[in-house]
Amino acid sequence: MSLSDTAGSWLSLHRHALFSSLGKLAKAPFSSLLTLLVIAIALMLPTTLHLLISNGTQVSSQLDSSNQISLFLKQSVSNAAGEALSNKLKLDRDIVNITLTTKEEALKEFQQYSGFSSAIETLEINPLPVVIQLTPSSELKSIEQIQPLLDRLEKLSEADFAQLDMQWVQRLQAIVEIAERATMLLALLLALAVLLIIGNTIRLELQNRRDEIIITKLVGATDAFIRRPFLYSGFWYGLLSGLTAWLMTAGTIFLLERPIQNLSNLYESNFQLQFLTASESLTLLTISAFLGICGAWTVCSHHLKKMQPE
Repeated sequence: MSLSDTAGSWLSLHRHALFSSLGKLAKAPFSSLLTLLVIAIALMLPTTLHLLISNGTQVSSQLDSSNQISLFLKQSVSNAAGEALSNKLKLDRDIVNITLTTKEEALKEFQQYSGFSSAIETLEINPLPVVIQLTPSSELKSIEQIQPLLDRLEKLSEADFAQLDMQWVQRLQAIVEIAERATMLLALLLALAVLLIIGNTIRLELQNRRDEIIITKLVGATDAFIRRPFLYSGFWYGLLSGLTAWLMTAGTIFLLERPIQNLSNLYESNFQLQFLTASESLTLLTISAFLGICGAWTVCSHHLKKMQPE
């Protein structure tokens, strides 16, 4: 037999196993659908969490991560004293830009954005302090490098406290990183669950066809030949479950899109909720199909050794 004939025979066997295994799933639609839905939910949960975290990362990357320092002066410090301190700080080599906000400007800004303009008008005194906003030099990038400057500013006799604006952004990024690792751990656990579900499904199918398998072995069939249709069954379970998980994730994002867009509009943001990219979608389907094949292979390799003709 020529090489082309051998390859053609090999492809014919695989094509038959591919479609016959799909046909067996179609012959038991209810049980197959239940299995697919359980696996799809296990796949959808980490996929949706990954997608939400990716969108959260997009939001945090759009935020202003400027290392600007806001120096709040004591209430007793006047505008003139604040301006004198501002001029003094301009001589500091660690500071490249300074903006002074007087008490009146701070009150006007607070009145404009707080929504309590009528209540503020009843105040007899201005409770807001003078604020000096400083930008550290480009050499000071991390919090550790900026901290000495921050400590030095807080020790000034006119200073009440100093706040580094980039701290809350870095805290948000740290939270996102923790969420990413938690999602990875959840994905690994659910991947194990998918392996167990598919493996148990294939095990039941093996038990139901035990007599057929033993007879097939009696006529000389190898374990590889017997295993082939079960591997394709695992492949179909994984691939169809991955596709179902993709559709469920799309439905979840569709339901969340409008309220998130409304929230974005309230904050005057141009944020757009992003869905899975083509590569991410392909990765989901590939991983799900791979898990199906692995689950089927593990169970078949174990049980076929036990199914020997007497």
